[in-house]
Amino acid sequence: MKDPRSILITGASGGIGAALARAYARPGVALALGGRNAERLAGVADACRAAGAEVETAVVDVTDAAAMADWVGGADSRHPVDLVIANAGMTGGLAGDGSGESPAEVQRIMSVNFGGVCNTLHPLLPALRRRRRGQLVLMSSLAAIRGLPYSPAYCASKAALKAYGEALGAWLKADGVEVSVVLPGFVDTHLSRHVTGPKPFQTTPERAAEIIRRRLERGQAIIAFPFLLYAGMRALTVLPARLVNPILGSVNVSIRRYE
Repeated sequence: MKDPRSILITGASGGIGAALARAYARPGVALALGGRNAERLAGVADACRAAGAEVETAVVDVTDAAAMADWVGGADSRHPVDLVIANAGMTGGLAGDGSGESPAEVQRIMSVNFGGVCNTLHPLLPALRRRRRGQLVLMSSLAAIRGLPYSPAYCASKAALKAYGEALGAWLKADGVEVSVVLPGFVDTHLSRHVTGPKPFQTTPERAAEIIRRRLERGQAIIAFPFLLYAGMRALTVLPARLVNPILGSVNVSIRRYE
């Protein structure tokens, strides 16, 4: 999509989602922005309107399939969606006390990070296939490439997104619908501040949004950055686990429980 005119973004109340909304905001563009924090979402919407975009917002939980279908379907009926960015997600992992993740925490992370993306995309698929145009964007992570010992469920949810996006891309290609999977490294967001530990090559949401926007215009199926961290993660997948696991286990990381 070289020039999307109707864009739907989840997780738009902060971080990469908010930065993407601001990056796309201009006259002639309609933005449908979803998020859970009403105050922050309103601030993003005001900034986008000031840039000339037409904006509608929804305070919505991506795990609520019926609510998502109502919002996404309504937004598409008002402004047929060209580009949908399924960005909403949550972090998670092992706390400093070494207690591990509970089954409920694993299920919650999967329901938000994977289920929430499905709830965002699926209401649009029939219309996009019928119109034979559009672009779907799944926000994964470099953590999808190799499981990390301090965030098992998070890595699993992002790996599921990567595989699902790749499969969707192959399926929908014949229908004229593009699919891109985004694998960012460390980005300075509200969620990343739950993580205490090394964050190599961390960038700003604005820089991340600009990289994503440019590469989406080129139709890249996989958008992974920064390159050096991406290359490092790929290297971990070809080395024996007996070498990699002790290295990863020696990294001191703690993740504060997400509320």
